[in-house]
Amino acid sequence: MNALPVGPSALPTAGVTVFDRDTGRITEQLNPDLCFRSASVVKLLVVLDFLWDRGPAYELPVEDRERLEVMLRSSDDDAASYYWDELGGGAIVDRMVRRLGLTHTTRPPATHPGFWGYVAITAADTVRIYRYLLDEAPAPVREFVMGNLRRPTRYGTDGFDQFFGIPSVFGGDFSIKQGWSGFRGNGRSAPPVQELDLTSDALHTTGTVGPGDRTIVAVYTLHPSGTPYDKAYADVTELVRALDVPGVPGAE
Repeated sequence: MNALPVGPSALPTAGVTVFDRDTGRITEQLNPDLCFRSASVVKLLVVLDFLWDRGPAYELPVEDRERLEVMLRSSDDDAASYYWDELGGGAIVDRMVRRLGLTHTTRPPATHPGFWGYVAITAADTVRIYRYLLDEAPAPVREFVMGNLRRPTRYGTDGFDQFFGIPSVFGGDFSIKQGWSGFRGNGRSAPPVQELDLTSDALHTTGTVGPGDRTIVAVYTLHPSGTPYDKAYADVTELVRALDVPGVPGAE
């Protein structure tokens, strides 16, 4: 990695993978297999599981289309909770791990089965999810999911500004699925389970950058509990700014 601002004075814990689809090369990597609680990034697995067996037309009832769109564009938690219950909770994760060949993604701890934001995930597995969406998913699935990720609202339905990281650094062509948990009491706290940190404030930025979704970026971060959201927002954005991301102005 280039000298990223990661350390006691900036980001205590970070996991990063940047993948250039044009060259098939990873351009940045830091703790790629370190597990983080997913927060809202797990909504990618939820929508893929919902769409999985709906081919070849992938037609959606109006109410599902609207619910999924707000879940993807505005990170709506009520929509995620609805599908988490409807589709079998942790079984969603088990199915998608098997289908996509994810290596470190697991369902929430047994002590918190209903907490979809406590799914464990890594930066490397997140890149695998985007690679499936972009290179293997049926066209209607890719168009629906990526089309919504390219049109995010500035604020989530919970009022949080979700334009940290990727959208703050890269204007123009980008898509995002962000995640946040813990700030100002957002989300429910719980004691740590094994090695998965459920208590530190979490802020994640994932998505694609550049024409044709050239580069996949997955950045997961944890901050000391009580960190102001604005500070974490700025720290994550500066980390992303330091990355080698091909396909954007100024990048080689």
